Amino acid sequence: MNYAGEIAGLATAVCWTVTAMSFQVASRRIGSVSVNLIRLVFAFLFYVVYSKIFLGQWLPLDAPLKAWIYLSISGLIGFVIGDFFLFKSYEFISSKISMLIMTLAPPVAAVLGWFMMGERFTLMNTFGMLLVIAGVSMVIMKKDVENGVKKNRYPVKGIVFALLGAVGQGVGAVFSKIGMGDYDPFASSQIRVITGIIGFTIMISLMKRWPVVSKGLSDKKASKALVLGSFFGPFLGVSLGMVAFKFTSVGIASTLMATVPVFILVPSHLLLKEKLTVVEVFGAVFAVAGIAVFFL
Repeated sequence: MNYAGEIAGLATAVCWTVTAMSFQVASRRIGSVSVNLIRLVFAFLFYVVYSKIFLGQWLPLDAPLKAWIYLSISGLIGFVIGDFFLFKSYEFISSKISMLIMTLAPPVAAVLGWFMMGERFTLMNTFGMLLVIAGVSMVIMKKDVENGVKKNRYPVKGIVFALLGAVGQGVGAVFSKIGMGDYDPFASSQIRVITGIIGFTIMISLMKRWPVVSKGLSDKKASKALVLGSFFGPFLGVSLGMVAFKFTSVGIASTLMATVPVFILVPSHLLLKEKLTVVEVFGAVFAVAGIAVFFL
């Protein structure tokens, strides 16, 4: 069987592992609003070069009207709304935990995929998705005991922001698949990025945050993290995600892309010096088991 969509979904997860860690560093230095706009501008430049070399044009002007409409909606919901809240969560909780919470995006995408496009999950697909969600959820629900009282390990505000990000990502994924159709995945992603830039430009103008964005560009460490994250995130990662949506169902693709918490465990421990617990390891095992079920 051809697993191009599933493989692209896993490759997307690897890319998003890199971008999540990069944007965590950048968000804590210059703020989530600045990171959101700057990374899309960098990604747009990557797309322009790619499109000219491989597609023979600077912009996706040959895209049908339907693609522009649905991909623009996807860009506004996924990039502007979803990523705004996701990156905001980085200011309160680690990217490792935010990515765990983002596993709620697949159920949202699956339900909407069934409702809007008539996509179906087999019993095995459903079981695999539940395993992945169960594996990452056990980590989120872990509580600490302080003076004999159980308390949440992570700030509620950060969890809520990540939850809102998950909903935005799930809804955006469905509109991406509807809009892309048979159109080129990279060109489709470029449309989403263009819309995202317009959306954040309006948002930053209304919030009067341009001085903050300008200041953020002068931060060298943040800029390096932004370039790295922009390449592996809104450019390569998002495009591979579009490939996954093209060759498999939204639910399956979204679930595989949500395995970032599995891939991020070791690098976050080694590079960001975050503690790796037994519960997180067991959660990863459940998630990997869920991935395996998709290939049965």
